[in-house]
Amino acid sequence: MSERKVIVAGWTTVDPEKRDEAVESFKDLVLRARNAPGCLDMAITADTVDPSRINIFEFWRSEEDLNAWRAVSDPPKEVTPIVKMEVQKHIIQESGPPF
Repeated sequence: MSERKVIVAGWTTVDPEKRDEAVESFKDLVLRARNAPGCLDMAITADTVDPSRINIFEFWRSEEDLNAWRAVSDPPKEVTPIVKMEVQKHIIQESGPPF
């Protein structure tokens, strides 16, 4: 198993009037992910400044754990259409204290 942790992070934008509904549609997925083997953290949240933006953050013990989750994640079938998206996967080489 890989010893490198993985972060998937970024954002999407949707119709501002549909944003909270879109975030809510992922609640079950987030709860299940947080209980999945290798998930260190998962959040899909409304942005505090931009009413159309949804922030995405996933933190996994390994790429293998992330891939295993993706195989069984069963995301919501009906989601508010995405206007724009910027999400990247990061393989962590080194970590340390933030300050």
